[in-house]
Amino acid sequence: MATINRFEDLEIWQLARALNKETYKIVLLLEQNKNFKLKEQLDAAAGSVMDNIAEGFDRQGTKEFIHFLSISKASLSELRSQLYRVMDREIITEDVNTKLQVEAEILNEKIGRFMTYLNHTSHRGSKFNTPTK
Repeated sequence: MATINRFEDLEIWQLARALNKETYKIVLLLEQNKNFKLKEQLDAAAGSVMDNIAEGFDRQGTKEFIHFLSISKASLSELRSQLYRVMDREIITEDVNTKLQVEAEILNEKIGRFMTYLNHTSHRGSKFNTPTK
């Protein structure tokens, strides 16, 4: 087991960052199509996934971290729904949507497993012993 001292070292944060990067390509398409409201919503949801992982990590306790991971999962669901809206408006293809949906589902599962781990670990505090990838 490794001790993680920085949120950047968490696999779930790294995956959230990669998903955010892919989502930003769609944000730019939405801007070109002058769909500013959906652009803002999509950008905010994608950012919230990774930001809440980071913020929760630097909180002082495990329960707070789990709370922020829960918010991250909710933002991930919001992002997934918005991706369907973008696809339905024919801004992205079904293939692009499917790829991002799969990535989001994998991340959602990993966050959920990490929450379960944190709920059952005896370690408490601001830095966490985490199972290796």
